[in-house]
Amino acid sequence: MTHINSEIISRATKAGLTKHATMNRRQALAGGLALAAASTPLPTAFSEDTHVNPGMPPEVFASVPRNSVYTLDRPLTSNKLVTTYNNFFEFGSHKKIWKAAQQLPLNPWPVRINGLVKTARTIDPSDLLEMFTLEERWLRHRCVETWSMAVPWIGFPLKSLVDFAEPLEHAKYLKMTSFLMPKIAPGQRQHWLPWPYTESITIAEAKNPLAMIAMGMFKKPLPPQNGAPLRLVIPWKYGFKSIKSIQEFSFVADRPKSFWEELAGEEYGFWANVNPHVAHPRWSQQTEKPLGTKAPIATLMYNGYTEFVASLYKDLQHEKLYR
Repeated sequence: MTHINSEIISRATKAGLTKHATMNRRQALAGGLALAAASTPLPTAFSEDTHVNPGMPPEVFASVPRNSVYTLDRPLTSNKLVTTYNNFFEFGSHKKIWKAAQQLPLNPWPVRINGLVKTARTIDPSDLLEMFTLEERWLRHRCVETWSMAVPWIGFPLKSLVDFAEPLEHAKYLKMTSFLMPKIAPGQRQHWLPWPYTESITIAEAKNPLAMIAMGMFKKPLPPQNGAPLRLVIPWKYGFKSIKSIQEFSFVADRPKSFWEELAGEEYGFWANVNPHVAHPRWSQQTEKPLGTKAPIATLMYNGYTEFVASLYKDLQHEKLYR
């Protein structure tokens, strides 16, 4: 578990959110979590079926066909590792948050679609199962902290949701917002942090066929620690861009600041595309260590998805695309 730096937390509290961009993201989120631990009893042992979402019938996911367009250069990471080694700072600054995340209530889960759209709507995740055809995609996931995994996500192209929303012509960005439940999520009791978690991408990125909304993995509905009931998966970017447990999709004209950009914009920018030749202040990005393996491997440009996404950025070289 990352060391809690009380001096940095104190300084952040006094200075406000926009003045502590140099803070380590774990230091920023670690303060006070031990004191804010949930009192509800937690599961004591890992189980693949620890948390069942009544709104997501398992049989829907059991026979979803795989999209063979997306191939892997490595084995899938085990279900156990994918579900027990997680970043979900709402529940803690360490990797073993899966127990605490079981407290997240998943049903009902209203999902708002609003902003610059033809008609604002509120829908249920179960509606998405009826509206869109699910597919399985085996995709790489690359964390900026230089660990990685390969996951058999189940979901649908984000473009399908964009088309359903019917954004207006002057909508240029899609802002996604997660939940705000400080009684359930102890990390959100740190009121000086910019909760709820938000992330944003361009409409062009949202319409790229590789971008998807995941609702399941390993032939089952997503568990809470992996972003249930629905999360973003954009595998050519660092993992913090793939926001979990989305409750709102807002179409906007101006570029929003995301959670990490608000907190430490010099380290976690808007684009965050994977590039092994652009180092993070604390981590070289040249290699990564897949979970469950012993040796690091070379990181690929755009995490190995250059052919799918490079054209999005051909006229944006003036931007800081890799931070």
